[in-house]
Amino acid sequence: MFELAEESGDESLYADARAQLTLLFGSVENIELQKMLSGEQDGLNAIVSINAGAGGTESQDWAQMLLRMYLRWAQQSGYKTEVVDIIEGEQAGIKSATVIISGVNAFGFLKSEIGIHRLVRISPFDSNARRHTSFASVFVTPEVDDNFEVEIRDVDLRVDVYRAGGKGGQGVNTTDSAVRLTHFPTGIVVQCQNERSQIKNKAMAMKILKSRIYERHMEEERKKAAEVEAGKKDIAWGSQIRSYVLHPYKMVKDHRTGFVSSQAEKVLDGDLDGHIKSYLRCSLTGEWARGGDSDID
Repeated sequence: MFELAEESGDESLYADARAQLTLLFGSVENIELQKMLSGEQDGLNAIVSINAGAGGTESQDWAQMLLRMYLRWAQQSGYKTEVVDIIEGEQAGIKSATVIISGVNAFGFLKSEIGIHRLVRISPFDSNARRHTSFASVFVTPEVDDNFEVEIRDVDLRVDVYRAGGKGGQGVNTTDSAVRLTHFPTGIVVQCQNERSQIKNKAMAMKILKSRIYERHMEEERKKAAEVEAGKKDIAWGSQIRSYVLHPYKMVKDHRTGFVSSQAEKVLDGDLDGHIKSYLRCSLTGEWARGGDSDID
């Protein structure tokens, strides 16, 4: 079409060619995404757990910022969200939260977020306006189908009920409706306090527990097959996957892929697609960034 436009000088052919090229780019991107999200679990819903690191109010505020970021991303991406558990900080922010993000390929996209997230900023809680570094961890598991069989023996499970804390609605924090499950063989602890009914909270907690056991099983299988992603870091303090810098400059850098955005506020407002797609491309090619975070002080 471009050749015909050049030969004829017809501007309308140029316009048609540009329109077709735009459609072609979109089609290629969709094909790339389908190839990147072809894993067995990628199409499932995602269970996202956020935990504040050491540092008290600073890290708890950062954990709440991350929760907001993922909720905004989900909203912008057309996904449904349900916060099933949240423990608020004493002064500000949250100590932890668990949210289910539902929709096609939710886990496929959000598996890129597993790890430690670091924030560098001038603290709003410091009267001397000093710069602080805060950490929070993000863990994502696929929500398994109810048909998936996981044997959980009563003898391996401890069930604790307690009164829900925080800003509950009518009846939420007036009875012992919150449920905490401890699975002894794996050490996994799950809690849910979103519903008024103890029965509903236990059912939701069991679903999350099954999902985490399933992910643990799949991870063991991947290790046995030596297919663990080469660029994946341990979820431990000091091995952050991404840094969000708000002072003295603004930048969000993923240390695994090398992807950098100068629009820190937009990223924190849910604009994560660039970081997510960069991670998926690196997962597909096996070409990960090197050099860590030496350029971020």
